[in-house]
Amino acid sequence: MIFQKTNLKYLFLILFGFSILVGISIFTNNSCSVDHILISNDINSYEKSLDPEYCENILERIDLYNDQCQSKIEILDCG
Repeated sequence: MIFQKTNLKYLFLILFGFSILVGISIFTNNSCSVDHILISNDINSYEKSLDPEYCENILERIDLYNDQCQSKIEILDCG
């Protein structure tokens, strides 16, 4: 009985550790989705402030994103 509880405990620990490693590898290899979220948040902030310098910084990040990732983000008009 004690032997079964110990085995189950180690099995759960191994599965938990494996799931964390898989999650970390997915997020580090798929930085495009994280970058898309961050750029979208920055665009929302820009729309509230309308700061031209902030817009230029976002445009540079959008250009890098569009070069590296399959999905594309529309270029802002900084006016």
